[in-house]
Amino acid sequence: MNPRIGAVCALWSWAVAGSLLSCSHSGTKAPIYRDEQAVLAHADYSDAKDSATWNAKSAAAYLDQRESWWVSWPAAGRDHATFCVSCHTALPYLISRSVLRNALHEEGPSANERRLLANVIKRVRLWKDIAPYYNDQEDGANKAAESRSTEAVLNAFILASHDAELGTLSEDTRAAFAHMWLLQQREGRFKGAWIWQQFGLKPWESRGSEYYGATLAAIAVGRAPDDYRSTADIQNSLNMLREYLRRDISGQSSLNRAALVWASTKLYGLLSAEQRQSIMDGLIAKQQPDGGWSMSSVALTWRDLDLESLFGKAKREDGTPQEVESDGLATGFILYALEQAGISFESDQVKRGLNWLIQHQSKTQGSWTAYSLNKRRDPSSNVGLFMSDAATAYAVLALSQAHVLDARRN
Repeated sequence: MNPRIGAVCALWSWAVAGSLLSCSHSGTKAPIYRDEQAVLAHADYSDAKDSATWNAKSAAAYLDQRESWWVSWPAAGRDHATFCVSCHTALPYLISRSVLRNALHEEGPSANERRLLANVIKRVRLWKDIAPYYNDQEDGANKAAESRSTEAVLNAFILASHDAELGTLSEDTRAAFAHMWLLQQREGRFKGAWIWQQFGLKPWESRGSEYYGATLAAIAVGRAPDDYRSTADIQNSLNMLREYLRRDISGQSSLNRAALVWASTKLYGLLSAEQRQSIMDGLIAKQQPDGGWSMSSVALTWRDLDLESLFGKAKREDGTPQEVESDGLATGFILYALEQAGISFESDQVKRGLNWLIQHQSKTQGSWTAYSLNKRRDPSSNVGLFMSDAATAYAVLALSQAHVLDARRN
């Protein structure tokens, strides 16, 4: 595997942290305990088998260790002493770490959070001079343009989300949005979207990823403070973005449709109430008997399948069978999208999904497991942990949004 592949996407950014967690829903909040050194919050499910809590401290420790490795990994290094923002490790870290910070009553952002934000700001300020994440000579045709366009969306998404926490749109974020709009496609098949990084790696760097990228752009605009969405000179671009996202909903994977549901809660005009409910019903229909969801069932479309798949024998590119059991990434991602759309935390589907997450956190690592859709990976290797990095972040988000916390600080 090209060690640089997979380094440019977003499944979901700092914005997510702000957008993901700033929304409040009516639900049963966890009781407050007097012993601050023990359980800060608690969920009680009648069908829980072992425990109705999860450990936020151990999840934070896992994510911190993985992000520290990522930013120091030579293969992640880029021009001007910067590093790429990966869809599997770095971006999910930004999405979830601020939530854990709040749960654990930490005084401020972690060192890695500050380092990631500074990295993005540096690349925005050096935009005209800094090299793209990938180039055509070393990585293949169109890779420079793809990575520049992808990064523009991610930068705007990250900085807008950070600004949402502060309540003021910074000049760096305005610059990031300007870069993003300049690279929006104005004609052709992807009119209204952005060309996206393509390395044939599902789900974030392959066919269909441009749709996911467009949902991130919509979230960024919707999350940006100072009513940025009403800025007069972006209205034509916003209309093209809305039209693109509405144009091919039925042809998208369940994972992309879940991202669209999430985006529709931040930027008006993407889905009608009926369309949103229809997508939510479809996501719920893919829930497995154990209460979880599987990436192979939500991230693949008919375009990714062959004749053998009709008989339940879908294979990855290396010939190994796709994993079909529930995993932390699909379960966390789908649950979070449903939660963002306002599904009741008292519904049986949500309770069963949250309980699946609670029961499947590693007691030794603090993480949740997910699997590559592309080939069988060594689960003990750094590359083999990429999908589990994302799984852990989205599991944290889903559980935190539902106020299911066991945040041990000592």
